[in-house]
Amino acid sequence: MNLRRTTLCALLLAVPALCARTAAADDPVLPASIIFATSTGYWEDDGTTPGVQRAPSASQTVMPAAAPAKPRHGYYKLFAVRQADRTAKIYLQQIEQGDGGPAIASTVELQELNDLRPYVTDIRPENSSGILKEPGLFAMIYLKTDPDVESETWTVVIDEFGEVTVGKASN
Repeated sequence: MNLRRTTLCALLLAVPALCARTAAADDPVLPASIIFATSTGYWEDDGTTPGVQRAPSASQTVMPAAAPAKPRHGYYKLFAVRQADRTAKIYLQQIEQGDGGPAIASTVELQELNDLRPYVTDIRPENSSGILKEPGLFAMIYLKTDPDVESETWTVVIDEFGEVTVGKASN
């Protein structure tokens, strides 16, 4: 549990630093360990809703706002980070589209997938057109649990209420 928190904290500290600087033409924008990423889906809230979370804890409570909250909206980012043993860790972020540009609203580790110690071979959104009419997300993650077998398809779904579901695709 502490290792997971440490990893998540390190990721949260590293990502804003990467986003805050201007990239030169020969400067990598993403770390080499990010092997797949997709931005897709749509979310909106009244500004008082907590970010996407998987297992709420007692310390994650929403305090009443002193002033009316500003409505927020944005999209989701799903990405895989390669580990030293060639497996990957998969994360889901909410990206807020604000006046100052995109900003990370929340980051969660998709533990159901990470417990498999997957070899991720691809991540794809359901819809690549960029036009979404309903809030939510649907993405497919192709992974192997053994590098010498065929990839399996898993889905990550977020419904209009923000409920995250991860499961093996049933084709």
